[in-house]
Amino acid sequence: MFRFHKPLDIVTLFHKASSPASVRAATVLKQASANATEAATEDQASDHSHQTNPHRASFQLDISEDLPTADQVQTILEYAGKSKISSIINGASTEKDALRKFKENAENFKRPVIVDWNNGRALASDKESEILKMLDQLNEK
Repeated sequence: MFRFHKPLDIVTLFHKASSPASVRAATVLKQASANATEAATEDQASDHSHQTNPHRASFQLDISEDLPTADQVQTILEYAGKSKISSIINGASTEKDALRKFKENAENFKRPVIVDWNNGRALASDKESEILKMLDQLNEK
């Protein structure tokens, strides 16, 4: 019997190497990705320790130093929600304002921004607890 394997969720970090916050976010994501991959073994299928010692779902980590496209920014803003727009685009208060400011100067895009494309989530933070909470939600599908 065969089964279809679910493709890994794609998590992208829009990264700026010169930003200490972005470097912290990259470190947390790399560690979480390595730990999730290490824990995903076949012999755990009959192991119930995951109920008392949960492991994060494996995911594909994409770290990009390129700025997102305007379409990606629009999607990221939708994922993040209206209350988080100013944490993603400098000085913006609405989605329309954010897109205008991004098109005027792409450097208005604040990094780090972490995007879970498969589950429609975006986070502009370097806080380990917030990043890990987002990653824990990969298990909740």
